Amino acid sequence: MSVDHYENFPVASWLCPPALRPAVAAIYWFARTADDLADEGEAAPAQRLADLAGYRRDLEALAAGASPSARWPQVFGPLREALERHALPVPLLADLLSAFEQDVVRQRYADRADLLDYCRRSANPIGRLLLHLYGVDDTLSLRRSDAICSALQLANFWQDLSVDTARGRLYPPEADCLRHGLAPEAVLRREESPALRALVAELVDWARAMMLEGAPLVHTLPGRVGWELRLVVQGGLRILEKIEQLGYASWRTRPALGRADAPRLLWRAWRMAPPRSALQGSAA
Repeated sequence: MSVDHYENFPVASWLCPPALRPAVAAIYWFARTADDLADEGEAAPAQRLADLAGYRRDLEALAAGASPSARWPQVFGPLREALERHALPVPLLADLLSAFEQDVVRQRYADRADLLDYCRRSANPIGRLLLHLYGVDDTLSLRRSDAICSALQLANFWQDLSVDTARGRLYPPEADCLRHGLAPEAVLRREESPALRALVAELVDWARAMMLEGAPLVHTLPGRVGWELRLVVQGGLRILEKIEQLGYASWRTRPALGRADAPRLLWRAWRMAPPRSALQGSAA
């Protein structure tokens, strides 16, 4: 399992009911392809924005019942079927594109609220789309899903500090940097200091607290999806744990999950305790 920008959930895994796997894969490839348009290759920013604008027009055409261009048939063919079969909320897909467009033009975030607004569009729609497929739409479940998805996005940022800062991207909020006495430019240069370690430690704690806030969702989702989500939550927590084990110096080394982590993740997923209220309800 990878904690990556759009690998925050196992795609069409064996835990996903077969009837939903095509829709899950369609959502994934829609997000993955758009993310690549924003980030991969050597295209200039203007070209990236033009490509994303064309991608958005194809989504709008699909939503209106018209034919998209022939440029991305491997994306919009399966997505058309998913829209028709499951009535996917198109505004959530459009939110993803908004985040990708922002990736092209913004490299810094003023404060945590600013960064969470990005997460609201870059990560949270994935969780909400999956909940839609499972017919879950109550307010508490959506809020917990948002917390998990934002936490995964933050974990990815702190995991990828060495990669992002080398590209000139600063995801630690400027307000947090300054509160630790760090100039944003010093963070981008990855200048070793106790203050930088303290900053990353605080950001890791923030992501962990958000993940634990959303974690009770695993006990309210039906059947296999609840178990799949347990592994996603534990994967994110394990990445944060690995950053901690590095002394929070993820600007030097990128931690990652490997096969050796699988038994630990399975054990921790199995041991996730249901909330006390659920235990009391079952005993009543």
